[in-house]
Amino acid sequence: MIDPDKFDENTGQAFLQMPAFTKVDFIFVGGSLITGDNFGQTVQWLRQHVQKPIIIFPGSNMHIDMAADAILFLSLISGRNPDFLIGQQIVAAPILKRSNLEVLPTGYMLVESGRQTTVSYISNTTPIPHDKPEVAACTALAGEMLGLQLIYADGGSGAEHPISAKMISMIRKSVDAPIIIGGGINTPERAQKALQAGADVIVVGNAIEKDAQILEGIVDKVAEMNEENN
Repeated sequence: MIDPDKFDENTGQAFLQMPAFTKVDFIFVGGSLITGDNFGQTVQWLRQHVQKPIIIFPGSNMHIDMAADAILFLSLISGRNPDFLIGQQIVAAPILKRSNLEVLPTGYMLVESGRQTTVSYISNTTPIPHDKPEVAACTALAGEMLGLQLIYADGGSGAEHPISAKMISMIRKSVDAPIIIGGGINTPERAQKALQAGADVIVVGNAIEKDAQILEGIVDKVAEMNEENN
């Protein structure tokens, strides 16, 4: 996950020099709060320099750029704020209808991670308690029954604790939809636990902002697991 507020050409060039960066499957761009005007420039720079699919993670209906490949059409199904459940989506829908972006209907669930995160503050919603995996599983199931095609469970940027393997496993048993897990994945071991529990995609963002070399270990661990499963 690349935060446009923390991205410039020097950062991009540094990523391109990292062998691990060429091995990621997707590049997500966005965040819950983007204060600068660098969103479009970030997407377009990546489009020019990277061959991987670029997927927008929108914090609002303003975060749309046609240079990306797809957008997570997020509905915050864990909260009770109608603006993030359907309001922002109503504004964005006609713009996306006219675009060439692949729209990915996604049930977004915020999970308590040991500290208040930007997304919980901005969305004014209460996260699912970390020790209530059955609540997360039922929420994901409801989202799938509503027709959402992806489930994204997130501890939020800078999460103190990752989503537990038990919660991921219960979500996996409840839905057939692909599961994305983010927040607090800052070691290869945490990435491995999330994948073994049933995650299809893991998102790493804040950790590589602090230490880009962490990505190398996580990518190697994922490659090792994929090889063992083949």
